[in-house]
Amino acid sequence: MILKTRLFGRVYEFKSICEVMAKANEEKSGDQLAGIAAETAEERVAAKVVLANLTLDDLRNSPAVPYEEDEVTRIIQDDVNETIFREFKGMTVAEFREWLLDSRTTGNMIRRASRGITAEIIAGVCKLMSNLDLIYAARKIQVTAHCNTTIGLPGTFSSRLQPNHTTDDPKGIIASVMEGFSYGCGDAVLGLNPVDDSVESVARILKMFDEFKNKWEIPTQICVLAHVSTQTAAVERLGAPLDLMFQSIAGSQKGNEAFGLTAAMLEEGRATVLRRGSCTGPNVMYFETGQGSELSSEAHNGWDQVTMEARCYGFAKRYKPFLVNTVVGFIGPEYLYDAKQVTRAGLEDHFMGKLTGIPMGCDACYTNHMKTDQNDIENLAALLVAAGCTYLMSIPEGDDCMLMYQCTGYHEIPTLREIFGLRPIREFDLWLEKMGFSENGRLTDKAGDASVFLSR
Repeated sequence: MILKTRLFGRVYEFKSICEVMAKANEEKSGDQLAGIAAETAEERVAAKVVLANLTLDDLRNSPAVPYEEDEVTRIIQDDVNETIFREFKGMTVAEFREWLLDSRTTGNMIRRASRGITAEIIAGVCKLMSNLDLIYAARKIQVTAHCNTTIGLPGTFSSRLQPNHTTDDPKGIIASVMEGFSYGCGDAVLGLNPVDDSVESVARILKMFDEFKNKWEIPTQICVLAHVSTQTAAVERLGAPLDLMFQSIAGSQKGNEAFGLTAAMLEEGRATVLRRGSCTGPNVMYFETGQGSELSSEAHNGWDQVTMEARCYGFAKRYKPFLVNTVVGFIGPEYLYDAKQVTRAGLEDHFMGKLTGIPMGCDACYTNHMKTDQNDIENLAALLVAAGCTYLMSIPEGDDCMLMYQCTGYHEIPTLREIFGLRPIREFDLWLEKMGFSENGRLTDKAGDASVFLSR
């Protein structure tokens, strides 16, 4: 297949939809590393022109990995509502973009359409949007989910309390937990990345979190971000309390295999939480993603990182998650080089997740060898909240001493809520007031005072 257009006095030819999608992508160091990026701005524009004139049917019929070879493709394709797809299949990608941005197109209309499109369609329309387009379209879309509480309701903005510690020391972890909760963080989840991901250690931390949550009657969810098989064993063998089952996922079967993961393992993990977990449900899964993970494991099949990221969300949707977030700047400058690329990727990922129909958050973050700083991440955080982002991370001082990366801190969450007139999840909001940490949605002088938790 030769796809071509005349632009700037010359003819541009592309050998496949795969090449068009890669070269229509905004500049990303990961695509350059893979050797698939547009060589010039003019070539990028030409690819966008060709992409704009493809139909949604064209993109559906060009999955990044063939159906017969990849379980991620099969899950995405098999979950399409064919009746809805037939309504949209003749649209060009440009027409679909205009429909999404039309002020007469409501969030409910978009949510219905999301049931009839594939990840490649979502990635394709994303490539034709400006940053403001991504913010405006994503803000229209409301996605809610319920574990112990309901996330994503209008007027709310949530956070994950991430009390990571270099040695998994219980006292150090709980110190961070107390401080984070006192600032109004953690209504999405109290979730730790363990240093020791053995079954015994994961079970110990889960029990510690569960005891703390129950003692103080905190309406939230708990999670330890170990491999799904480890968490399953902690529940089945040691009786560990578990509200959310975590797993990092990729946009191809080969990428998931690099994580030691199969779709069957996710099904088993989800079934375990629904059968033996400590939560209300029915949404009991927590997934993390990030542009470039498939390239890092040589599992991208020649496709660009935005398309592969969109496939993560199509895969995640099958398991009805409570939380999904892109750890947008964590992999490093080989995949997203600087603040401009990280900002673009964060807005892309959030939009694509919401258009897929999942409750989408973001770990707005960077590593210290990137051309990015804390001001850039705060800019991205503000843009994401403007776009209706469900939740962000909250880490002591925005500095994860265990994972060695920079992120949003305990202070940023209440600040963003105040700027945008938002509140935590309602039950958590009421708990903050009961504890004296907030009043009428504003933090009190007790915020940051962990000694409140030592009173009994």
